[in-house]
This record gives sequence, structure tokens and C-alpha cells, in this order.
Amino acid sequence: MEQGIEFFWSVSASDLLKKLNVTDRGLSNEESKKRLNEYGANRLKPPNKSDVFTLLISQFKSPIILILFFATALSLALGNFVDASIILVIVLISGLLGFWQERGASDAVEKLLAIVQIKAAALRDGAEKEIPVEEIVPGDIVILNAGDIVPGDCILIESKDVFVDEAMLTGETFPVEKIITVLPANTTLGMRTNSVWMGTHIVSGSAKALVIHTGKETEFGKVSERLKLKSPETEFEHGIRKFGYFLGEVTLILVVLIFGVNVYLHRPVLDSFLFSLALAVGLTPQLLPAIISINLAHGAKNMAKKKVIVKRLASIENFGSMNVICSDKTGTLTEGIVNVESTPDVNGAPNDKVFLYAYINASYETGFTNPIDEAIRSKRKIDISDYRKTDEIPYDFLRKLLSISVIKDGMHIMITKGALSNILGVCSSAETKEGTVVDIKSVQEQIQNLFTGFSNNGFRTLGIAYKNMPDDSPIKKEDESGMTFLGFITLFDPPKPNIKETIEQLKLLGVSLKIITGDNHLVAANISQKMGLSNLKIITGTDVHLTSDSALIRLVNEFDVFAEIEPNQKERIIIALRKTGNVVGYMGDGINDASALHAADVGISVDTAADVAKDAADIVLLEKDLGVLIEGVREGRTTFANTLKYVFMATSANFGNMFSMAGVSLFIPFLPLLPKQILLTNLMTDFPEMTIATDNIDKEMVDHPRRWDIKSIRKFMITFGLVSSVFDYLTFGLLLFILNADEGQFRTGWFLESVISASFIVLVIRSRKPFFKSRPGKFLQIATFSVIIATLILPYTPLGNIFGFVPLSIGTYILILLIIALYIFAAEITKSIFYKKVKL
Repeated sequence: MEQGIEFFWSVSASDLLKKLNVTDRGLSNEESKKRLNEYGANRLKPPNKSDVFTLLISQFKSPIILILFFATALSLALGNFVDASIILVIVLISGLLGFWQERGASDAVEKLLAIVQIKAAALRDGAEKEIPVEEIVPGDIVILNAGDIVPGDCILIESKDVFVDEAMLTGETFPVEKIITVLPANTTLGMRTNSVWMGTHIVSGSAKALVIHTGKETEFGKVSERLKLKSPETEFEHGIRKFGYFLGEVTLILVVLIFGVNVYLHRPVLDSFLFSLALAVGLTPQLLPAIISINLAHGAKNMAKKKVIVKRLASIENFGSMNVICSDKTGTLTEGIVNVESTPDVNGAPNDKVFLYAYINASYETGFTNPIDEAIRSKRKIDISDYRKTDEIPYDFLRKLLSISVIKDGMHIMITKGALSNILGVCSSAETKEGTVVDIKSVQEQIQNLFTGFSNNGFRTLGIAYKNMPDDSPIKKEDESGMTFLGFITLFDPPKPNIKETIEQLKLLGVSLKIITGDNHLVAANISQKMGLSNLKIITGTDVHLTSDSALIRLVNEFDVFAEIEPNQKERIIIALRKTGNVVGYMGDGINDASALHAADVGISVDTAADVAKDAADIVLLEKDLGVLIEGVREGRTTFANTLKYVFMATSANFGNMFSMAGVSLFIPFLPLLPKQILLTNLMTDFPEMTIATDNIDKEMVDHPRRWDIKSIRKFMITFGLVSSVFDYLTFGLLLFILNADEGQFRTGWFLESVISASFIVLVIRSRKPFFKSRPGKFLQIATFSVIIATLILPYTPLGNIFGFVPLSIGTYILILLIIALYIFAAEITKSIFYKKVKL
């Protein structure tokens, strides 16, 4: 059976059910498993997780490593078995260490992502079940409600006032209404009103649909295949890539130069080639990809402990760099538990009929769960068994209305609730407390005054209206006119008890809070004042609409609260903030938040959010609370700081040592270190650096947002590389001119100085404080001192002899350690001066 049917929109749903061998009970579990094996997982691209073999091979795919393998094989062929074997073993050990760490990181991240997996409701064996979207197959019957992402290309079987946002596929700005019909085969994509498409989402209404295509066979899959679904590069990823190119260029120039000069000086070609390649390995931070993966995965695990799940690892850096967070107030700044204050009539007096009609409307709605209806239903219980529901028009974000039709004692009534302005827009009359119906115009001012009073007291206000219908015919949106205004529903959601302290903590972290809400400006101002936000500047959605994009960019930083904001204005505000140089986070959980989440540098949602919001987010909070967000920001900055540490280490002692060695090789009659010794040096200095993810972080490293600055990193590399080189050449002078060392002694002494200084310098540059005032992490301490001890002992062991090292006198040890001590002292002074002049 082929996946789906071509031109399925031109075939009736009943015929498609037969062609796909499906009953109205859906697929059986057994059949769904068969189809999953046949069609494959419902993905647009393969999962990021690599299999064991691929991940292992990737550790050795660097061009320099591959050339080194070739040169080692050539050395074996020429009979240099011992040295070639040693080089091979060192390269393998280094690769296996990277593989072990990355494998652990990959597994950890996969487990975290499973926590926030998006699921679809499908019929299996006649029962509705939540199925991971990846397991949806052609022939599945799915249940779709407002906020759901469509899990495949589908034909509608049942539909009730369904509107779908297809902007990401067709570019259509407004939601498209979907109906059950049969269309000509040549109908264009945007006009196929009987079909819904993978990746789009339901804005309002509910439907039952038959899945025809999944994965790459869908319309979205075909587009994504052309685009290759590459995620936009974050600032951090861009910086790392540029840094890699820069080091690559320096390495290539140096290697070619050193090789050429050594050949010119009539040194053995193969030895010179291996020496140049070993230098390249020492210069290249080949552990950088593994270190970044380990740091990000370690950060993601720590963030998960604090109820923050990272969906896209690269977003952790942006999370740490974030200096503006935009959020709605409901549930984030407030308790998130909506309460009904009262249900007054047009005269402002509490009215039981207003509550009864609101209760009927809230009890019979089936569109999607929302806190307002829950609040109405839980205010008090009423027996409404005499009212039988006949129809419903679900809520949508264009009408901002929800209508229910009921029948009681032969009377047909349509009850509508929604945003007050929208309710008033469909009303021509109003009912007073005496029960008389008057022209809406006669009480318009009275209604407005009551609304203003409610808003000034911080109450969100909805309207409730009704209309007597002639019969129980299905109601249509056109029926929402000529209605009678009955009264108000006032709601309140108090600020969280600790919100003032939380907002203050955000300020201390250098993150400013901007509230973006659909509530009117009076309610927004009242709630903001209760949260301790004083001297606020508020702008309304109307003003935003009248402001051009260029003007909004100039003004957006001045405002703290954006009130009465329409869903499509959120994205404009986010983009304007970004264009002024901010790193912007947006926290949203609603159907209408997807575009803003995409537009932000960091899209943040919650686990209980609508599927479309959760899918668009980079980070998902397991608890809707700014306090949780603050912990995530700190962890994000910790991860960024630890990643930056490795970059500093790779560009200071390591780079300085290799550069010095390249230079001195031009002026002495032998190679300063043999290729196997260079690779051993590189391996031993890598050990402490692999523990960076667990290192402690100084408070000042996370107290404000930091951004990737390639220019400052270059300055760091040049500054500390030169300091390293000065003491390298002091070591060369000591060994050659004072101690008159031979080849073996020179190489041993230089190996000791190189490894021990590189290990100690890790402790210096890991912190901006003097190294003795900042305690390193336990594993970093153990790794550092283990390497130092092993290096001191190695020349006296049989293994040292295999590597070509010789025992040195105690006096030589003392002099080398003295140079290292002077180097550490000079590095500390340089660090102090550097950070005063360079902001990093």
C-alpha cells in the first residue's frame, strides 16, 4: 500500500477510509505498529542522536587527524614501529575520551527532551489515546482542538467551526475556515478547504481527521526537504565557527611554514611532516566540539533539576545572554488561578441571571480548556439539567466570542460571552435589573463607567449577552448580532506573593521585564503597581498599530507595559526590541504566541502550554514561574562561562607553547619535541579541561548578561599567548645555555614545563579573581594535580623511556618549577590589567 492517495482532497472521506483500510474506530495498535515500520517515523528530519558507530567515527574526522593517521601508517611501513604505534595509541585515547563524554551528553539530552514530547490524540482500537506525534501513521484518525498542531496531511471527517493558521505553509495571514466537502483535483494548496496540513495549527473549533501523509511525504515535508530545515545559527554558534576558522588559518600557515623550513634545513622529511602535524594537533582545539556538547548537556541536566527543560541546546547561551524578558502577566507574574469576583448587571448590582447564563455558557463549551470557564464553573454549582445544549460556536481570536445554544421549556436561547467591546459590538439592546429591555445606546455611558471602575480596581471584565432563537437550527456566526446585553463577569488573578522579590532579582541579574498583555491599560497599570513596578510607562495596542516599524524601534525600550495588545503585535514588539541590540526572551503558552516565540532570541513556554507554543519554544518550564526562569538564567550563564573557559585555555598556554615550539625548532639542530611527545603533551593538558563543565563559577560571572565577543577573545589569545611564549623561551635559554642540556634532557625539561604550566594556568584563567581566591571544582582540582604529579614522575618510569624522556636532576626540576611560578605570577598581573581594559 502506498502512503496516502494523490489528490486526496478530491476524494470523499468515506472512500479514503476504505482505500486506507480504516474503520471509524481507527487503527488497531497492532496495525499501527506495522504501518510505523512500513512508513517510518513521522519526522521531517532524522533524530539528532547519532548511533554509537557514527559518533565514534566523528571523533576522528578532522582533516588533521586523518592526515596524521596516513603519516603514521607511512611511518609503520618504513619500519618505525614503536613511535608510530605510540602516536596511534595517543590519538585513539584522545578520540575515545571525546566519544565517551559526547555519548553521555547525547543520552542525557534525549531523556530530557522526552519530558516535553508533543503528542496527538488519535483513535486506536476505538479509544482516544495520546500518541507521540512521531508514531502517527497514514490511516490514523486524529482528534483536533484549538491549539493542536496538525500531525500529518489529513482530510476532515468531522468539523465544527474549524479555523486553521496556515501562514507557515501558504503565507496566508488570517486563519482559514475548514469544511467537509469534495474539491477538484487541480485545487491549489491554499484553497483546499477540506484538508489540514502537517505543521499548521488549529486556531479554533474542533475536528476529526484522517491522516493521509506523514513525514517527508507531507506538503510541509517537501518544503522542508528543499530548505533542509537548518535552524538559524545563534550568536554563540556563529562566534565558535568564526573562531574555528581563525585558528584553522593560523594553524595551516604555521604548519606549512614549519614543514618547509625543516625540509630546507635537510631534516628527515617524514619526521618533519609528523612534527608539523603533531604541532597542528596541539594548536587545534579538537576537543572544542566535545567540550561544548558536554558543557551544554551538563547545563541542560542542571537546568532540568530546576524545572527548566532545554529543547535546543544552543539556546542555552542566548538564555544566559538575555537582557530583556517579555511576558504576559497571567500565571507568570500572578497566581494564574482566575477567580470570579462578581456578575453584575448593567446597573452594577450582582445578578443571578447573569451568573446563570455565564455558568451555562462555561459548562457546555467544548473548544479548549481555559481558566476563565473553570473559574465560572467552580464559583458555585448550579443545576442546569433543564437546559439542553443544541449547538456551539467555539471561541476564536478574531471574534473573541463563545456562543452556546440551549433549549428549555420550548424556548431556544443563544448565550454569548466574550471580550466586553466585542460583546457590545453584537448587541442592540440591554436588560436592566428590573428585567426590562432597553436600547443599548441609552445605557452605553453607564456600561462604560462601570467598566472603567472595574478596570481601575484591577478586575478583568467580560460581557455576557443572549438572544432568543426561533428554533434549534444550528447557530452560525451571522446569528451573533442584534443580541441583548445582560451584564458583566468580573475576574481577578492576584499577584504572586513573592513577585516583588522575583522582579528585583531579575533586575540584579541585568534582565529587564516587559509585560505584554491583552488586558486593558487600566487593569495592567493596577496589577503592575501591586507588583511594585512604579513609574511605569504604558503603551496600548492602538498606539502600537499607529506607530511605524522604524518609530517603534526608537520607542520600544522606553515602555515597561504593553497593554491591549493584539496577537499579531507581539511579534512586532519582539522584533523591535531585538533590533535595538537586546537579546530578547519571550514567555508564552497560548495558541497566539507561536510567532512571538519564533521571533525571540529565546522562546520560553511551559509544559502545560498549547502544542503550537510548546513546539515553537527553545526552552520549556515545568512550572510557570519567573522564579524558575531566574534559576534557568543563572544556569545558562554558568554554562556559557564554562564554555568560554575552555576557549581561553585553548588560546593561552596551549597556543603559546606550540607557537614557541614552532619558533625554536627553526634555530636548534634537532626537533624540540618528538611528534609522539607533542601528542602526549596535548593529551595530558586536555584532561583537566574535560572537567570544565563541573567547575565552580564566580558570582560576577553570572551577575549580568554576557555575549560572545570574538575580538576580545583574539586579544586574550594574543596577550596570554605572548606571556606564555616569554617563559617558554626562558625555559629554552635555561636548558640550552645554562644547563647545556642534550636532546633528551631538552625535550624532557620542555615537556615538564609545557604540561605543568598549562595545567596551572587553567587555575589562573578560569577566574577573574586571583587564583587563590576562587576555589575550582573538585574534579578540576583532582584532574589538574593528577596530571602534574604524573608529569613529574613520568621521566623516571619505563613508560617515560618509551616516549624518549630521561631523568633530570633535582636542581633542574627546581629551576623549571621556579620559571613556572614566575609565569603564574606574571599571568595573574596580566589578567588583572587585561580585564580592566577589555570588557569580556
